[in-house]
Amino acid sequence: MYYDPDVKGDHGLPHDPFKALVSPRPIGWISTLGADGVVNLAPYSFFNAVSYFPCYVMFSSSGLKDDPMKHSWRNAQETGEFVCNIVSTELADAMNLTAKHVPKDVNELEMAGLTAEPSEKVKPPRVKEAPAHLECEYWKTIDLPTNNPKFKHGVVFGHVVGIHINDDIIVDGQVDVTRYNPLARLGYMDYTSVEKTFSMKRPDDLALGRKVLGDKPYKTKTST
Repeated sequence: MYYDPDVKGDHGLPHDPFKALVSPRPIGWISTLGADGVVNLAPYSFFNAVSYFPCYVMFSSSGLKDDPMKHSWRNAQETGEFVCNIVSTELADAMNLTAKHVPKDVNELEMAGLTAEPSEKVKPPRVKEAPAHLECEYWKTIDLPTNNPKFKHGVVFGHVVGIHINDDIIVDGQVDVTRYNPLARLGYMDYTSVEKTFSMKRPDDLALGRKVLGDKPYKTKTST
């Protein structure tokens, strides 16, 4: 099939398949502080790392029915800081609860029964239960075009200035994702978790005989 994504309903399917095709997507669980000091915590599946040395991440946000900017976006832009908490599969229910649309004076971290933990370089707290955290200083927002003038779309970029990793997920000097099974978003209301991995050498490494991580062509790890 072929369809034009700018033509509403052109796909002829019950639901738009775009998000199902661009998947799985990691979830950035963004904690921020409002200008009034209220903690906000919300998940974003339009999230990813975009560079390293220096490390930068982004999350993409849209507006709300009663506000052109979601709270995470507004808070990060106004205060200059946010934290990306990595979501493990066992935190799926808590993550989903924080996706609820609530007034900006509601602390979603407390609402979900989670524990706030101080950060090192930024003011927004971390989710203690998360296996890893990326402390970020806000860099800039790139506004995206929108087909609905009532809503804004923006990509929020942050410079990662501090990283916390639970020691339990480090094995032989490497982060072992099968120790915490990262949660990822698929299309529709579907999710998945990382339970098995494999390694491949790059062609240039093979040609030059370089010793690299995962020196077997396919080295599989499975969650136990």
